[in-house]
Amino acid sequence: MAISTLPLCYCTNVHPGRSVAEVRDGLERYTVRVRDAADRPLAAGLWLARPVVDELLAVPDGVARFADWMEARGLTCHTLNAFPYGDFHGERVKENVYLPDWSTPERVRYTLDCAAVLARLLETPSVDHQPSSIDPQPTGSISTLPLGFKTLAPRWSTAFRLPDEPTGPPRGRDFLERCLDRLIETAAGLDRLREATGRTIRLAIEPEPLCLLETTDEAITFFASLWSRAEDAPDPRALENVRRHIGLCYDVCHQAVEFEDTAGSIRRLDAAGVHIAKVHITCALRLERPGDDEPARATLAGFAEPRYLHQLTALAESGEILRHVDLTAAFALDPPDEFRAAREWRVHFHVPVDAERIGPLGTTRDDLRGALAAVAELGYAPHLEVETYTWGVLPGERQPDLVEGLGRELRATRELLDAL
Repeated sequence: MAISTLPLCYCTNVHPGRSVAEVRDGLERYTVRVRDAADRPLAAGLWLARPVVDELLAVPDGVARFADWMEARGLTCHTLNAFPYGDFHGERVKENVYLPDWSTPERVRYTLDCAAVLARLLETPSVDHQPSSIDPQPTGSISTLPLGFKTLAPRWSTAFRLPDEPTGPPRGRDFLERCLDRLIETAAGLDRLREATGRTIRLAIEPEPLCLLETTDEAITFFASLWSRAEDAPDPRALENVRRHIGLCYDVCHQAVEFEDTAGSIRRLDAAGVHIAKVHITCALRLERPGDDEPARATLAGFAEPRYLHQLTALAESGEILRHVDLTAAFALDPPDEFRAAREWRVHFHVPVDAERIGPLGTTRDDLRGALAAVAELGYAPHLEVETYTWGVLPGERQPDLVEGLGRELRATRELLDAL
């Protein structure tokens, strides 16, 4: 069984972190308290926004002092979330979370700066981790966006029909090639870091609905293109670097929203040679027979909110997957005829992973069970991270207690892992 022996973690993008002081405050107020209330070790899955990384690197000992601060509180870190570049807790994030995309030098610089910070954090001694055949030496992982958002980029994939009016600036037709070259450049930088520090850090590209990489088929095709371009690159080590340092982050919610068999998806990625460096333990909302259940659609309308993007898919009677860019109350209450007639809807709204149902709405927790069982079959151990970042926008007059909610999620996740 290839389940990592490293401590389970949750992603700290669930609390604000726009400065080093704010990151520390979140770790003190939430992570330490969740850890102290648990009966098992807990690591910190850090989200470090661009301003935070800049602040840490602004002085020679900035990262060392932060690592010492973490160690003093008994916190370790082996994975970062470098998907959100800027403020993930602003009034409106939506499609801005996909910028800068992977065609830009800014995304490369940010990722390599995050890797430099993580390499130093990996030096922190961990009393919680005992080396094993599965985790002989802790490596680092950094999850990142799946190149860009489809409505902000050219239609190199036919899996999604773009709207007539893209919502962002147009991209050149060489967008994919520029992304491939930026990733090859990033892999070279990560390998230089490995040679300098002895720490191997893997970038984990995270497919997501309506992004350039959303389905398992697209991910497999993309990695084949990446390996081919690296093989033809001037640097003779390019392919070796890419194979070592570029993998995939498997977000279970995202693939469940695609109506994919998550266990089968993981096995297909493994058979294609795509390394799953990280697994986001997440669940989506689901609604069966939406046209027949007006009360459930009314409940779903309450999940429409202005901060994050909540892509919606529908499984038509024909088996076709219909896609809608963002859940709105108006769409839920009065959907177009083809969506109303669908067998099932799924919504990219990360809900607590311990929830089988939320009122009249179902969740994709069964998909999570299947995914974790497939992960246990792998010949290596991806990092595992609970990533429910939506606690602050869950519907209801009173927001749930974050420490209590995270504690329930982690306990439920450990129960699923213990049952494997």
